[in-house]
Amino acid sequence: MPERTVVIVGGGLVGSLAACYFAKRGWKVDLYEKRPDIRLSENAHLVEHRSINLAISERGFSALRKLDPDLELAVKALVVPMHGRMIHSRSGEQISQAYDVFGRHINSVGRSALIRLLLDAASDCPRATLHFCHEFVDADLDAGQVTFLDSSGNCKRVQADLVVGADGAYSKVRQRMMAKVKMNYMQAYIEHGYCEFSMPPVGGDYAMNPNRLHIWPRGSFMLIALPNMDKTFTCTLFMPWAQFEQVKSSDDIEEFFRTNFPDALRLIGRETVRAEYARNPKGSLMYIKCTPYTYKGRAVILGDSAHAMVPFYGQGMNCGFEDVERLDETMLNALARINPASSNTCELTDEQLHQALDEYSHTRTEDASAIVDLALENYVEMRSRVVDFGYLLRKYLEGLLHRVAPSR
Repeated sequence: MPERTVVIVGGGLVGSLAACYFAKRGWKVDLYEKRPDIRLSENAHLVEHRSINLAISERGFSALRKLDPDLELAVKALVVPMHGRMIHSRSGEQISQAYDVFGRHINSVGRSALIRLLLDAASDCPRATLHFCHEFVDADLDAGQVTFLDSSGNCKRVQADLVVGADGAYSKVRQRMMAKVKMNYMQAYIEHGYCEFSMPPVGGDYAMNPNRLHIWPRGSFMLIALPNMDKTFTCTLFMPWAQFEQVKSSDDIEEFFRTNFPDALRLIGRETVRAEYARNPKGSLMYIKCTPYTYKGRAVILGDSAHAMVPFYGQGMNCGFEDVERLDETMLNALARINPASSNTCELTDEQLHQALDEYSHTRTEDASAIVDLALENYVEMRSRVVDFGYLLRKYLEGLLHRVAPSR
């Protein structure tokens, strides 16, 4: 049987994981990333301060475990468990709220370390080749031809049996699909933005309890802090753009913290707050829904390319990893109908691949859309409801019911 080739556009977290999965299933994999290789020391700065800290849950670990249990263990060595929330009042009082009565939790993980690990895993796959500094230009999806621009300005046209778009919320692969298929598409920015700050260790240890997601809820805005392996915290301020615009100087941001987050100001340091607010970018927050995720049997989009979400549910990366796992399962199920003894999905014919991709899109869009909605709703919960008596009572009753009837 002729060799089957998949071209993956985007060498981020989801694209790297997808490369590993396809290589494991017998495909020849070519992964193209427009940025330089961030594993090289001279490019390390390209991944820092570009997005909010990551949280990985069982949804993400499941995809890693299915690919390679050793990879799951390697990622678990990079995480800091967060067993619940720590709510900070203006007066400095702290209240702990467990996530789950059975001890289930989420984990903080650094983007830099995780993406390096996944790129290493993809590089170690004999059937996968990684191409950096290659920007996607165009694709003829029907012909399976994809064009890239390399760092020298030369156009490179490659042939693919399947094109995977893992190129993020502003996906160019999705744009090409929209020219071919009647895609329902919705994109919206929320009225809030974000800015990051760093909280250093105190006396060589974490400044706060590292096993909690720390939240300073203030109604229309909030500050959160996630622990890092180096005993620092990454703190992120979320608030309406109108309030950002009122902060016009270093004195303004210091006074804002002194009024709303006095304990965080003390731990971060007034000079750090002033300097990092001036230096660090102010990011926008948006979400995307679309359907379908596929075009014939020639293209599929995964992760943020298909369903970008705001970060407040901590499931963006997890959902992208789950996309890869669900796509793999769907293709394996299609293969089982013709060759139960094989796990090489590269053996699927064009027609069988077409059917499998359509089935994946049909079953996946509803679940992913629901998580996008939950992420939006969780922002309101985090910035205001976590201190509401009605919310706390509901959580207590939910926990009680889970203990009494865990299977219902």
